Amino acid sequence: MISIRSARTLSFILIVIGTSLSLTSAHARDYPYDDMIEVQTPHSFDALFDSLSQSVKDNDMLLVARASASRGAAGRGIDIPGNAVIEVYRNDFAVRMLKASIAAGYEAPIRFYLTAEDDGTTTLAYRRPSAVFAPYKSDELDTMAKELDVLFARIVEQAVH
Repeated sequence: MISIRSARTLSFILIVIGTSLSLTSAHARDYPYDDMIEVQTPHSFDALFDSLSQSVKDNDMLLVARASASRGAAGRGIDIPGNAVIEVYRNDFAVRMLKASIAAGYEAPIRFYLTAEDDGTTTLAYRRPSAVFAPYKSDELDTMAKELDVLFARIVEQAVH
């Protein structure tokens, strides 16, 4: 008989193998949030920035905003490692979110965070939407957030592969 802990470990290993992504613990960057996903990618910062932007569009989500401290610094002649926030959402989700909780509007759009690594690769991180909306304790938000969990995972999968 397999223990629950062993079954969870096996499930995690299979997910990592199945997606061919290297997932790391959110503690790798000391994020202060639960349910952070970090994906170590083989891509350069610029390549992943472009790939993620395209994947968001291909998955019928909207690029609400893109902000890059490194690109802004480069415009001032300062070279820092690549980093960017890409904010993503869609109006039909916004309408559902606000119907369930006006206060939850504070959470939208949901962010992806890209950071260049010293070895030329890039890490993509995001907070699982179900964790973003969990504090509002709303069944409607929980249902919507689970749909967003799937969409965000699909966006990442496409962007990385």
